[in-house]
Amino acid sequence: METALGVERSLTGRRWVWRQGEPRLAAALSQQLALPEMVGRLLAAREVSVEAATSFLEPTLRALLPDPSVLLDMDAACERLADAAQREETVAVFADYDVDGACAGALMVDALRALGCRAAAYVPDRLAEGYGPNAPAITRLMDGGATLIVCVDCGISAHEALAAASGRADVVVLDHHKAEGPPPRVVAAVNPNRLDCGSGLRQLCAAGVAFLAAVGMQRTLRRRGFFAQRPEPDLRVLLDLVALATVCDVVPLIGVNRALVQQGLRCMGRRERPGLAALLELSGVRDAPSAHTLGFVLGPRINAGGRISVPDLGLRLLLERDPIEARAMAERLDAVNRKRQEVEAGVLAAAMRQAEEQIAAGHAVLLLHDEGWHPGVVGIVAGRVRERFNRPACVAGFENGLGKGSGRSVPGLDLGAAVIAARQSGMLVAGGGHAMAAGFTIEAGRLPELHAHLDERLSAAATLPGAAELVVEGSLNPRGATVELAESIGRLAPFGAGNDEPVFALLRARVVKASRVGKEGATVRAFIEGEDGGRLKAICFRAKDGPLADALLTPGGGPLLLSGHLRAESWNEQTSAAFFISDAAPARP
Repeated sequence: METALGVERSLTGRRWVWRQGEPRLAAALSQQLALPEMVGRLLAAREVSVEAATSFLEPTLRALLPDPSVLLDMDAACERLADAAQREETVAVFADYDVDGACAGALMVDALRALGCRAAAYVPDRLAEGYGPNAPAITRLMDGGATLIVCVDCGISAHEALAAASGRADVVVLDHHKAEGPPPRVVAAVNPNRLDCGSGLRQLCAAGVAFLAAVGMQRTLRRRGFFAQRPEPDLRVLLDLVALATVCDVVPLIGVNRALVQQGLRCMGRRERPGLAALLELSGVRDAPSAHTLGFVLGPRINAGGRISVPDLGLRLLLERDPIEARAMAERLDAVNRKRQEVEAGVLAAAMRQAEEQIAAGHAVLLLHDEGWHPGVVGIVAGRVRERFNRPACVAGFENGLGKGSGRSVPGLDLGAAVIAARQSGMLVAGGGHAMAAGFTIEAGRLPELHAHLDERLSAAATLPGAAELVVEGSLNPRGATVELAESIGRLAPFGAGNDEPVFALLRARVVKASRVGKEGATVRAFIEGEDGGRLKAICFRAKDGPLADALLTPGGGPLLLSGHLRAESWNEQTSAAFFISDAAPARP
């Protein structure tokens, strides 16, 4: 890709590159759909055709929601779920401990309870039980009366654990993780990532799969006449859960996922779910929630319980109907999240030191580990290390000689395949994943062997630049960074995986005022001014130290090229433009 604005190495060590669509497509989009020129250019860069532009900008479930039956085994799942509703069975929902698992679990419990089932959720303890179903837990659920067990966001590889239900309870799996072999022997194993599933819905998270199951279940009951004498529940009230899971599980925001998130945000904006309303209030979110709210405000708090505290606290918050109880649970999760941040900070600092040493030693892949590192934060730390060094990073915490780790990769290097190969060769006790992320369990004595294996399988990482390239989609003068332009850019939301928020470069901007704000002063708030006299407020997060922070905190310095996101912000019924700085470089004379 072509270097943008001559920036080969920015203040954060990144090369800036242009992302530009085909000019004729951009013009056609703008002219035929009466769109602002910038919106046409951004759509063209995302390869959105004229025919698909309307559904991209205004996604609706009516147009984009697929027939649940296109998913392999979905019809069998819906028949069994409908049976449970008609018989008012006791159903156990076995959920994973992350946001997607909590949301999918709460969604199924809500949907089943609304139909008369006695439904309850179970979330395993990350440290004591690990990921996914286990035979003792399955047995306890059946001893409690469950005649149907629904696994959400887990179960597709749990052959031995689910065999414990044989003869006592039926099992339905609603998962989206990749499976290496045949599915378990259950009533239905619904998973768009099954090798034999031709649905084309591989981008769905588990909550998305669960929502389609709820749609299919009610359709089956409608055909049976179940709603002849009772009202049919409105499934749209569950879309807040689907939106939250879709954003937090970092699945692509394309196709039906755009509709699920956009409609879910509208649902969440009504604040009808007490748990989410309490979290939004506690977090100081007064405006309508956005994808950013889901990923950076709500998600980390709901995740925190499963990482270092009570595993089902987030799920119980999503199900809570009493506003007073919901507030108390939200406060508890917020406190747990602060504790998680403290634990994470300690592990991150030590991991960064190890990473520097391994880079100097010539390793292609970073394998960082120590005794006592909390397994609940290793994934977050791996992501931060990967971001800092632009290398695949694996981080493991050990206890009594056994390590539980998590890894994050960079585009083009399949970490999951490397971890699976390591497990198959006997290096790992357990392990799996996909191209960009993986999890594993390893004995301490096998670490050198694993590191050598990863270095060999992912050797191309050694040639990567020290920081990922920054993709820039346009340049602006500060005077041109208007509210109207920011609102036009916002039409492409929701932003996230598969639809990155556009990055723009502000030309020859000077910092006229700057100060540190927030916890530990790690955020810089500034006012910037262009040579054309235009003035704009700006903010830069995670700027505790380094060349970028230094440049912003030196008002009166030379002109800068500033990269970041242009957003429209509302406060006290007033809307203004704000620039969220991600990088900078000295402007050429």
